[in-house]
Amino acid sequence: MTETTDTRWLDADEQETWRAFLWTSRLLNEALDRQLQRDSGMPHAYYMILAMLSESPGRARTMTELAEIVYSSPSRLSHAVNRLEEAGWVRRTKHGADRRTTIAELTDAGYAALAEAAPGHVAEVRRHLFDPLTRDRMLEFRETLHALLAVLDPDREAPCARELG
Repeated sequence: MTETTDTRWLDADEQETWRAFLWTSRLLNEALDRQLQRDSGMPHAYYMILAMLSESPGRARTMTELAEIVYSSPSRLSHAVNRLEEAGWVRRTKHGADRRTTIAELTDAGYAALAEAAPGHVAEVRRHLFDPLTRDRMLEFRETLHALLAVLDPDREAPCARELG
């Protein structure tokens, strides 16, 4: 490693924080994915797509809006929605006023799958993320996450409670 005077290396506390964040986020995502795969046969990314559609007006969004909400590339979202269509959980249609725009809509079967998966998912989120924290620590953690999101995605408004599911 080449040392330069311009590099702001992480000090020991920052390095410990960085690694704790990396391992925590990885292990949390793996735990949530494992639980959803085991109990509902879907990856966490698919669950989030279904959840965001369920909270949308008419349970539908344009593919562009949906990609922004779930922080996905259009191609990755398209692949996921293909799988969700195959399962009968999402249907794609063309926008009535603009045929170039594709709408993803949560089907009744998709809503039922989401409703069945939600209790186990929420229990896992609670067990790994909220139960270990006091209310005050959870609120501090939320503020920290909002500060980081503001830097990582400055054009996006702070997520509302419904988008954090």
